[in-house]
Amino acid sequence: MPDGAASVLDVKDLKTIFRTRGGEVHAVNSVSFDLKPGELLGVVGESGSGKSVTMMSLIGLLPSPPAEVRDGQVLFDGSDLLKCSQDHLRNVRGSDIGFIFQDPMTSLNPVFTVGYQIMEPLRKHMGLDKSAARTRAKELLELVGIPDAERRLKDYPHQFSGGMRQRVMIAIALACDPKVLIADEPTTALDVTIQAQILELVKELRQKLGMAIVWITHDLGVIAGIADRVLVMYGGQIVEQGPVKELFGNPRHPYTRALLKTIPHVRGEREAKLNVIEGQPPILTEAPSACAFRRRCPHAFDRCERENPVRRPVGPGHDAACFWDPENGAADA
Repeated sequence: MPDGAASVLDVKDLKTIFRTRGGEVHAVNSVSFDLKPGELLGVVGESGSGKSVTMMSLIGLLPSPPAEVRDGQVLFDGSDLLKCSQDHLRNVRGSDIGFIFQDPMTSLNPVFTVGYQIMEPLRKHMGLDKSAARTRAKELLELVGIPDAERRLKDYPHQFSGGMRQRVMIAIALACDPKVLIADEPTTALDVTIQAQILELVKELRQKLGMAIVWITHDLGVIAGIADRVLVMYGGQIVEQGPVKELFGNPRHPYTRALLKTIPHVRGEREAKLNVIEGQPPILTEAPSACAFRRRCPHAFDRCERENPVRRPVGPGHDAACFWDPENGAADA
């Protein structure tokens, strides 16, 4: 990934709410980030931190109502996706931005063959005839490592294992050679062996095809092995971001530090217990006016109750939203 390269995706001040019977839920709060060509950007955080909602907001995948993207810009290929028509968004989703969902069994249609589901975007967005689309579908199955691809085009999703179904989902997402691939916890439902195979496959495809990838996960171990840069989300906000080695080696936000401590380590002696982050994630019924992590943070002080910190530089390409300076062990002035 070349330094200073123009962003393929630029998100500015994104805000998304859900209308519920109990009032508005502020799920995404002023999220800003960019994605460089060929970069693999990891997005981590607890369940409910806003990872998936942020990425689904970008390309209009949230049901409206109850969801509403209230503000922001999503700049892609010269246009703001938040201001585009539904027809334009459908074309972008089908051809320029691929999306891999967490559970392939609920994402694949059980009544259509795998071949039909791969061929559909090829015919609609690339204008291929049936014969050319079938040839390309076979190539895609081979690309993602499914043996006997010609025969398996005729099979239905239930005839594939969980890992193979996820490979099919990757093939569909790659069908139209997207510039960006968003993967929403695609290995969570798979066992460890299959997870490792899918991760290796993604590494190979990235090298071969050169696309930019956003990888959403709660597994920091996965991110350490595949990402160039990491966004850490909490309470619908990005609380820290930076190059993967810098962020893992010098975490500056208390939440990031707490997350890293929860990673289990294999050592000679048995650990007494796993580290946990005490307390509960915030209930986002109001737009944040204070630090969302303050109730669980060992370093919180008066200012954290009054102000919501903004991200500021703490290292090369590295910023964090916190009033506490862990290097000095004191609050910033």
